[in-house]
Amino acid sequence: MSAKLLTFSILSFTAAVFAEDFTTINGKEYKDATVTRTEPDGIVVQTKSGITKLYFTELPKDVRERFHYDPEKAASYSAGQTANYEAYQKQQEEVRRQRAEADAKNNAALAKQQAAANRTQTLQARYADLQRQEDRLLLEIGEAKQPGPSYRGGKNGRTLLHQPNPKKSQLPVLQSHLSDVRHEKTEVRKQLEKAQR
Repeated sequence: MSAKLLTFSILSFTAAVFAEDFTTINGKEYKDATVTRTEPDGIVVQTKSGITKLYFTELPKDVRERFHYDPEKAASYSAGQTANYEAYQKQQEEVRRQRAEADAKNNAALAKQQAAANRTQTLQARYADLQRQEDRLLLEIGEAKQPGPSYRGGKNGRTLLHQPNPKKSQLPVLQSHLSDVRHEKTEVRKQLEKAQR
């Protein structure tokens, strides 16, 4: 237990020893900053407010010398970092472009599926309507083929006489209409079968 306490105390003391204040040439201060990493173009420090990179061009000459600042190495490092960042940005832009293309294709496919579903629904509704028209026409044709109203007549009232059916004259028109409805119904059925494949 005392070994753990001793180790903790040493680490705390070491951190306190390496914590220092940095002031940029513009006068911005970083109090109790611990240098966490040195890079060719600057140092990365940690303070109570967070982690910050201080570029050597922002620091006084004595700090630059202490951390062995070399302007050529810094320029080369910065150029490499910039190139890496630009490559990363291009890669991200390509990913966004591919994602946008994929989304557009998916949306087009969904729109096509929705249009097909709407077309199928419209054809089904039309087919059902034509079926009702066919049923009604068959009923009217059946009624037109029936004899007219009957009545009893003759001398003794025993003879059954029929009046002409007034709907009989409409029979050719009804049959023609039935033929048209059946033809359209056949066409709609073919379109439905094609749409459902």
